[in-house]
Amino acid sequence: MAEHGESEQGLAERLIAAEQAERRRLALFLHDGPVQSLAGIALMLEAALHAVDDGRSDAARQVLASALERHRETIRSLRDLSFNLEPVVLRDQGFTPAVRALTDQLEMTYGIRTDVDAEAGERLDAKTQAALYQIIREALNQAVRRGPPEHVLVAVREEADGTFRTRIEDDAPGERRRRSFDELAERARTLHGELTFEHGSDGGTTVRVSLPPYTRAE
Repeated sequence: MAEHGESEQGLAERLIAAEQAERRRLALFLHDGPVQSLAGIALMLEAALHAVDDGRSDAARQVLASALERHRETIRSLRDLSFNLEPVVLRDQGFTPAVRALTDQLEMTYGIRTDVDAEAGERLDAKTQAALYQIIREALNQAVRRGPPEHVLVAVREEADGTFRTRIEDDAPGERRRRSFDELAERARTLHGELTFEHGSDGGTTVRVSLPPYTRAE
């Protein structure tokens, strides 16, 4: 029997589509990022060995220094990927610390002022917390790609009727692409939620996510 106005088959199909899209995104990132970087490092190490064999120690040292820096950049990108997929702080400390860690990273990297009021998110079940975190992360990343913004806000509220409402605001210039909005909306729909967005009169966007009461943890 259908539940909450949607058949189990329909929900399963959307979940599968969302998972496939995420796998494609990760595959492209790994191929175009860390894999290519590691291949380049291998070539640099090979060049350094040839330089050593030829007695050109200064050239070998320069190549090794460049390879070391690229190796560190690759580690950073993989660490960021791991954090985005399942941040340890979300698993070990909770939803609010995870969101704050995300916005703190934006402050340190881009100098963005951030406001976070996400305590209500602690009352969501674990699956919903993880999915909502990913929506927030992607919405903020999109704002950075358009801007970056000077200020962002993330707020989660539980209404009197039990509905959870999340608001993600930014003042980044540029218009959010329809495709990026559709991707975020699809993630919300996998939770039986609804996502809308609006452009500000002076730039920036506001993303709103509404989740039903039964996403609350028992």
